[in-house]
Amino acid sequence: MFRGAAKTISAVLLAATALGGTALHAQETVATYLSRIKAIDKAGPKINAVIALNPDAAKAEAAAKALTGPLAGKVILVKDNVETADPMPTTAGSLLLKDNRTGRDAPFMIGLRAAGVVVLGKTNLSEWANMRSSQSSSGWSAVGGQTRNPHALDRSPCGSSSGSGAGVAAGLAWAAIGSETDGSITCPASLNGIVGFKPTVGMISRTHVVPISHSQDTVGPMTTSVRDAALMLSAMAGSDPADPATADANAHKTDFAAGLATSSLKGVRLGVLRKAVGSNPKVIALFDKALADLKAAGATLVDIDYTPPSEMGRDEYTVLLYELRTDLAAYLQSVPASSFKDTPPARTLADAIAFNKAHPEELKWFGQNEFEEAEAMTDTAVYQKARANSLRLAGVDGIDKLLADNAVSFLIAPTAPPAWSIDLVTGDHSIDVGMGSLAAIAGYPHLTVPMGAVEGLPMGLSFMGTKWDDKRVLEAGAAYERARTVAVPKPSLKRWGE
Repeated sequence: MFRGAAKTISAVLLAATALGGTALHAQETVATYLSRIKAIDKAGPKINAVIALNPDAAKAEAAAKALTGPLAGKVILVKDNVETADPMPTTAGSLLLKDNRTGRDAPFMIGLRAAGVVVLGKTNLSEWANMRSSQSSSGWSAVGGQTRNPHALDRSPCGSSSGSGAGVAAGLAWAAIGSETDGSITCPASLNGIVGFKPTVGMISRTHVVPISHSQDTVGPMTTSVRDAALMLSAMAGSDPADPATADANAHKTDFAAGLATSSLKGVRLGVLRKAVGSNPKVIALFDKALADLKAAGATLVDIDYTPPSEMGRDEYTVLLYELRTDLAAYLQSVPASSFKDTPPARTLADAIAFNKAHPEELKWFGQNEFEEAEAMTDTAVYQKARANSLRLAGVDGIDKLLADNAVSFLIAPTAPPAWSIDLVTGDHSIDVGMGSLAAIAGYPHLTVPMGAVEGLPMGLSFMGTKWDDKRVLEAGAAYERARTVAVPKPSLKRWGE
């Protein structure tokens, strides 16, 4: 599969994953990451995780040498629905925004830069963060094409933070930024065999991030270790006057990495969501091994018989449709006209729908039924009732009640199923595993940590807690990470089964 320099890069990649990334990443530079991107992202296996490169990355790296701290000089990739001040567009994967160069940094990016983080480039994503069509293929966008899973090139990387997950797994950067509305950090982290953390909604500003839903959207770190995710969160968290959801963030901002090295599960009661495991025997066996490791580390496991009520997901969908129409319009109207070469092509969702109809390359593989449903969702009373009900069912009567009734600190479950085959014709198809929608709808923290693989396909273990419990969730995940006895798979850079 590899020829010439690509063989060398592949060997370096496999050495990095064998070390869990930490030792080798400490020696990595912008130049070595660029070499790896050239060898395995744009050539060789063509993972296609990186959608744009920052021409100022080397300059930023040179400036970072003057800084100190754990993030100084760390090279990251950023999901391409997040604005950065670098000379790269923010496209959300859509041709509509291919020239969207605002020159603005999302506020959390300012914190990362102050800590010395270097932005290498942008990552591909499921177009419009996977909220355009119910028949989409995760990891496909009109701007970036199809991202592939480095563990099995013909298998899905999940989405919508597909390029961020695949890029970190393939060693294309030290870490990446993802965003989530429901599963868009945790699912690609799980399928790509890395750590992903969706913080409490409101812990990190969403200003200058292309939105779906102000009720559920958040950004978060995707890394090779829980500690790295905590370091990133420490720099990203904080209140932003332009984002009302973050009003209390400063009160909960802390050094999220402090104490992780000695965190313990001894005496910690964990609620096991058995119905989130599904019926696949190999998935069950892998989850049982994770439970055995947790028990050996001193945790008390409490089985919980819980099935999410169907109206929770129904009402969530209503919320996402209503807020997509209003929130996307607000974002598009905030974009300076000077960001585009010509007249800005859209200021409303209706404009985006019309643009897609006029550009057949956008609708080549699937349509835009969710866009069209969102445009028609205008009943404010119906929306408000749906939001109140879905939030109650997932939060107070969901996670909070399960924690209290069972006297447990966290809920655990497999994060997502093993990666399914990429299918651009009929879209995603997977088995029913995981229960992350609870944390997504409630806006509560959700951490996924690699727990091994099924037939070479990675799976993650989820830790979910209550609102603002981010640090304790990270501590529990770090303790499991140390206690894990199952080997974490290395990317094969081949098709599944080869």
